[in-house]
Amino acid sequence: MRIVRYQIDKNEEPIFGWESEGRVGPLSASPLGVYRRLELEYDLKQVHLLAPIHPGKIIAIGRNYPLHAKEQSVEIPEIPIIFLKPLSTVIGPGEAIQLPPQSQQVEHEVELVVVIGKGGRWIRAQQALQHVLGYTIANDVTARDLQQRDNQWTRSKGFDTFCPLGPAIETELDISDVLITCRVNGEMRQMSSTKEMVFSVPQLIAFISSIMTLDAGDIILTGTPSGVGVISDGDVLESEIEGIGVLRNAVTSQSSIPPP
Repeated sequence: MRIVRYQIDKNEEPIFGWESEGRVGPLSASPLGVYRRLELEYDLKQVHLLAPIHPGKIIAIGRNYPLHAKEQSVEIPEIPIIFLKPLSTVIGPGEAIQLPPQSQQVEHEVELVVVIGKGGRWIRAQQALQHVLGYTIANDVTARDLQQRDNQWTRSKGFDTFCPLGPAIETELDISDVLITCRVNGEMRQMSSTKEMVFSVPQLIAFISSIMTLDAGDIILTGTPSGVGVISDGDVLESEIEGIGVLRNAVTSQSSIPPP
């Protein structure tokens, strides 16, 4: 099933829904609990899609594809490298990534996202997938010059709008070998398969839950493949994962955004 979160009118409260063959209908309750699918009411073009989940925690993984570690001239990690992104980084499909004035080198990083449906602590890898609601797409936008300067990642990955998320959560997807790509202005920048991950999704869930409790609604960004590159004002970013869809976001400089 494809879970979406949407509005008909931007002044209304967001609605959890489901999408099938270009039609959207509401769910009776949050997909993190007990719910029913209600009637498909709208064409997809009639609704405003939001990030498909408002996460509790955003947990991200660094250097989880060997060729990305190589292009950054760093070693492949022996254990997962984890970091957190602020909730204020999240934007939905069609929303703009804002380039901060503090950075001169902002880069794209397409990633498979795991959405936790059932929380837990000390989750065994063998049972890890039982805790997964589904999968979606993110772009772990990074101010690379600040990352290299700071020698840690909070500032470089923590700017508002630096976590585009969507367009839907796919609950029935075998992510062992799916194509993951990123295009900028139609030009292919990143292309790989999830089979290239250093640490698998079950391994990541087991490792993270040995450190912190995972709650329903938390998301895990599982790392980016090689091919990361600079994005500029006016670019259009298309992050795509086979079986999930395409997440499109324009890029704009903050100086071009009028004050509220």
